[in-house]
Amino acid sequence: MRFRSAVSACFVSLVGFAQIAPSDSLFNTDQVVTVNITFADPNFWNTLTTYYDNDLGETLTGSVTITDLTGTFTYDSIEVDLKGNSSYSHPGNKKSFKIDFNDNIGGQKYHGMRKVHFNNCWNDPTFMREKIFFDYCEAEGVRAPRVAYANIYMNGTLWGFYNLVEAVDKDFLDRHIDDTAGNLFKASDNFGGGGGGGGGMAEGDLKWYGTDQADYYDRYELKTNETENDWTDLLNLLDMLNNADDNYLQANFPGRWKWNDLLRSLAMDNMFGNLDSYINSARNYYLYHDSSSTQWSWIHWDANMAFGSYPAMGQNALTLSPTYVASNRPLMTRIMAIQALRLDYLNRYCEVRENFTNAYLDPRIDSIRTLIEPHVSADPNKQYTLAQFTANIDGDITVQGGGGGGGGGTQTVRGLKSFITTRGNNLNGSLDCSTVGVGELASTDELGVYPSPATDRVQVRLPEGWSMNDVLLFDAVGRTIPLNASGRSVDLNGLAAGMYLLRATREGQVLSTRFQKL
Repeated sequence: MRFRSAVSACFVSLVGFAQIAPSDSLFNTDQVVTVNITFADPNFWNTLTTYYDNDLGETLTGSVTITDLTGTFTYDSIEVDLKGNSSYSHPGNKKSFKIDFNDNIGGQKYHGMRKVHFNNCWNDPTFMREKIFFDYCEAEGVRAPRVAYANIYMNGTLWGFYNLVEAVDKDFLDRHIDDTAGNLFKASDNFGGGGGGGGGMAEGDLKWYGTDQADYYDRYELKTNETENDWTDLLNLLDMLNNADDNYLQANFPGRWKWNDLLRSLAMDNMFGNLDSYINSARNYYLYHDSSSTQWSWIHWDANMAFGSYPAMGQNALTLSPTYVASNRPLMTRIMAIQALRLDYLNRYCEVRENFTNAYLDPRIDSIRTLIEPHVSADPNKQYTLAQFTANIDGDITVQGGGGGGGGGTQTVRGLKSFITTRGNNLNGSLDCSTVGVGELASTDELGVYPSPATDRVQVRLPEGWSMNDVLLFDAVGRTIPLNASGRSVDLNGLAAGMYLLRATREGQVLSTRFQKL
């Protein structure tokens, strides 16, 4: 079952968000895959945990047979290693892990993927948080891995019921961005120490720590072009974000990004209470610098604590302000402080907000429940009971253990459907999408343009006393484009798809804003 509204499907096809890929045959249909892993080492589990506990960076060789709806696939030589931070505290031996099909045999892939991850659904009685959130991302044109399900057997023993998650690597980039030559950075898991900030846990906070790239090594990990190890592009981005004045940032920063995608991503984290992310914990995201367009893309990662499961620095995810800004998060701080960028963000929030309703999401939740409930029941190593699985779909439950740091104690786990209801009602009271695109523009001294993205025409709003004679149009590389305007309506027909800049100059004052032409 595809999880995509007609509007979103149109958006995706227009911007070329996702290319057809071999992995589509796995992820385009909800299913439970059977994975049988065999290790020659009879003490395989002790070996795997020793590698993990000692952080040796080693993997264990095995073979695997995978059965899915398209057939059965056998790989005689694959590499397996455990992964995770808080999820490693999942009780018993049900740990998250990944399989590398390509390490020993170059070019060996499963549905076109070199690697796949198997997440143990730690702290999620429903087994659905990551699946629902990432499916919604896919529907809304937000870059995130796709999720299926799998029963895992190791040396003939049922190990548990897992999420099967697409890796963010060159195969992912080839599908989503159609470019693999640029730098891909992963935000630090920040459970280590140090970093350029001078002590404490290193965070992928996007702050500026100087011109030495070594001062960022504890905060981000370069996943491509490791031999060149040139972080100049990231440092230039952080320099602009942290050190440019407001006017320069407003005029130039959006052009460095797949801008609307970035804003939609940040809004989605806020809306779903996915706070183990940049907007709160400053981790679980990737940045990719496209070598052809030179724009940056934001990619989600690890959403098992969506629906308000992560402690939000004292914040309540149910009532979180749409413009919530945690301390030391300059990306959010600058966006919210510059009115034109803030307006862009609120408009994108309203776009992704449209389908965040029980009427839209509850049938999806029910469909996945029907698919996975027998497998959850059969999982011998699940963290929570089947009764808790059932109850947590509809409402909050109280459990022992879990939490953002993997500690003990009592914890309330938000119900999926009840979270959507309460969060949606709160957003209805705090985010007026009927006026955000007009009222905020009209009440400021800023240059504004709407809608964005646009197809054939945009409307321009100017401060009182300004006219369209003050306005120029530029493309993404700074070339002046003839402005075909009738009143304050600008005709975009004949313009190529991409980002454009409107700049108005009057009596020495310069205003600018960007928009996307589809």
